[in-house]
Amino acid sequence: QVQPVESGGGLVQAGGSLRLSCAASGSIRINVMGWYRQAPGKQREPVALITSSGRLIYTDSVKGRFTISRDNAKNTVYLQMNSLKPEDTAVYYCRESGSGSDYWGQGTQVTVSS
Repeated sequence: QVQPVESGGGLVQAGGSLRLSCAASGSIRINVMGWYRQAPGKQREPVALITSSGRLIYTDSVKGRFTISRDNAKNTVYLQMNSLKPEDTAVYYCRESGSGSDYWGQGTQVTVSS
């Protein structure tokens, strides 16, 4: 089954940092790569996106704290998360979207303790 693979989640104290990785199944150069999250009892929401042209888009709640980036040679997208807050606790999913394709990873748990 074709899907991106996330890694890097875990438990961290408030104010700490984590870096998530997403190994894409297709080419990150032509696809839109995004990080989404879903907290218990809430809908899945977009966190950060990087387009094929390199445009970066963030949801307001993570601006200035999270950074999305990509390594074309490794075909991998990253989400650097700093100054984490308890409200960032969620399952984080990688999404890979291209022409005629839309794949989700299995998700990785991020838990921020207060």
